Amino acid sequence: MNTIPLTFDEHQINRTVIGGRKNTSKDALNISVILLNSSGIHFKVHVFENLLACNFEHVVSVENNAENFSIEDVAKKFPAVKFIIPLEKASDGEMINLAMSEIDSEYVLVIRDSLYIPSGVMLPHLAERLTAEGIYCVVPRLLDKNKNGINSIFVPGAEKSHFVIDSSSIINDGIKTIYPFDFIGPYNRKKVIGLGGFDWTIKSSYWQNLDLAMRAWLWGEHTHLTTMFTFSYIEDLPVEDRTVNMDYLRYYLKNEVPRYKNDKGYISRSFFLKFSKRSSCGYIQARRLFKNAKEWVEKNQYNFKMDLPIFIQGWNKHD
Repeated sequence: MNTIPLTFDEHQINRTVIGGRKNTSKDALNISVILLNSSGIHFKVHVFENLLACNFEHVVSVENNAENFSIEDVAKKFPAVKFIIPLEKASDGEMINLAMSEIDSEYVLVIRDSLYIPSGVMLPHLAERLTAEGIYCVVPRLLDKNKNGINSIFVPGAEKSHFVIDSSSIINDGIKTIYPFDFIGPYNRKKVIGLGGFDWTIKSSYWQNLDLAMRAWLWGEHTHLTTMFTFSYIEDLPVEDRTVNMDYLRYYLKNEVPRYKNDKGYISRSFFLKFSKRSSCGYIQARRLFKNAKEWVEKNQYNFKMDLPIFIQGWNKHD
């Protein structure tokens, strides 16, 4: 029975780790890069060359499909790159957690091999500006494969008294966004760990991404967009699967249900009846989910700095 994790490293994935070394040169950036890789190595030899030329502290490639190529041969060519191969099925968030546990940089840039990654993607002055304020997550501008801007700013809204997330085409440096599209962007590694990382019990990429992003906001952290750097996709845009399922219910109970009072978060026991009627997962399953979420909120009650209504009301106010 999966219970909600309380710590970043609570869930361990069997994996193989090959190669990799820390960049200890005086010019090394205090930022590492995690490449989520799903294609064959012939698509990205130049990507490794470009990333290594940026002087990241660590370059980590998480190989979701190790059968695409011979990692041992590639590791010999790029000994500074750390290759991580999960030996069991892992979600995007689990792979990011796994990679972050292998490095010690202040910030970690998460990217995918579905992006165009040019040389000079992270210059020293850019790294310094991105990390100067200590923000939890900084979101880059994103373009589709035709170089058209995509709506990657997400704002809270309401529809028939229900919380909804709307997208916006407004692009201003420093503008707030609820979450990073497709997980892409630099994260403050210590803050990710302090938040408990991505919840491995949520398998849906969309709900897993939103779960950590909303937790960050409710616990007092911020996610902003920067216009200082841009990524463009070289493939079709990923489709966000917002299907209301068990993953949604786990996200919902942890982020939309808790209320904030007397400097702490809580879930009212009386809410269970309403939840069980709306959840459509059966009484026994609903009770288990509710119990797990209530216990999780109680253990993290003093981490909450607001609840969903306060979050929505304060969105357009100045920080």
